[in-house]
Amino acid sequence: MIPTLTVDDLQFEVRWSDQRKTIGLTVDRDGELVISAPRGCKTAKLEDFVREKRFWLYTKLAEKEVLRACPPSKQFVTGEGFPYLGRSYRLLLVDEQEAPLSLKRGRFRLLRGDVANGKASFVNWYSTHAKQWLKRRVKSFAPRIGVAPTGIEVRDLGFRWGSCGKSGTLNFHWATILLPASIIEYVVVHELVHLREPKHTPGFWLAVERAMPDYETRREQLSRLGSGLASPW
Repeated sequence: MIPTLTVDDLQFEVRWSDQRKTIGLTVDRDGELVISAPRGCKTAKLEDFVREKRFWLYTKLAEKEVLRACPPSKQFVTGEGFPYLGRSYRLLLVDEQEAPLSLKRGRFRLLRGDVANGKASFVNWYSTHAKQWLKRRVKSFAPRIGVAPTGIEVRDLGFRWGSCGKSGTLNFHWATILLPASIIEYVVVHELVHLREPKHTPGFWLAVERAMPDYETRREQLSRLGSGLASPW
């Protein structure tokens, strides 16, 4: 079975699945094109499906370019919404509190005197909470996959949600904590499987599917929701 598919000027990574009954298309966060197909599906059928969806594909690719070029900017003012674990929380500027930024009673609270450093305060807060949250999820999923990462790091990874270091360290973008929990779990499983399978081989996707049978749904949600999520920063 082919690992990639080229149709005119479009190139796709092909992900085969024994569980899938229909063909699906995804434009990943970095613009990578992915076609998910039932195992054994004919190449000609995949090509016909891509040509039928060509207008949709070009539209999605154009949307992602716009998001990269003109990201919306966050304003550190009372009432602005900031995401955390898939929900939006309104910001409240306050005159006194122990930390520059906190989340209390359903609102982010930022010291009025720290507004000029608002971005750094949010990134630091997100990074700290992401590391705690991700450690718990990694500890839960690692035994199912049969791997043991050597550590977890949270930092800015550009357009990647996660990566796997040669030393066995898992790296996650601090912005993963902005996503819904179920989608972050997919990112966790994805990177854990990379400890066994460095490349996106059929064996890689089979291992992901064994650990998370509904991974395709979560991956597609990541593609939809994740585009530009961290761009305002």
